[in-house]
Amino acid sequence: MEEVKKKQAVSLSEVKEILGKVDPEEMDQIQRWTYDYVSKFVTIDPKEAKEMKKQLMKECELTEEESVEIVNIRPTSLAELRSFTFGWKKLILAETLEKMLNILKGHS
Repeated sequence: MEEVKKKQAVSLSEVKEILGKVDPEEMDQIQRWTYDYVSKFVTIDPKEAKEMKKQLMKECELTEEESVEIVNIRPTSLAELRSFTFGWKKLILAETLEKMLNILKGHS
């Protein structure tokens, strides 16, 4: 078993990119299931996902994990966005929520 060299939150698009470089014959069962899932459901380019994640972290002061959650789900309305950020147990101003939506819309 390989040792963990680095732990980092990555979007589903990035997972697809990473697993896409692995020979399917060398994947274990969980990797194959994961790759099958992301291949079917991920529609955004990994570069776009990385850029959105960076923008959300920098401009909206989100953690990497929070940014990944938003990139994976890509909410399209304030109500939908609030339903996800509510669980974070921190106050996010309406103007920050608007900025988050604008970042997502700018990359769709």
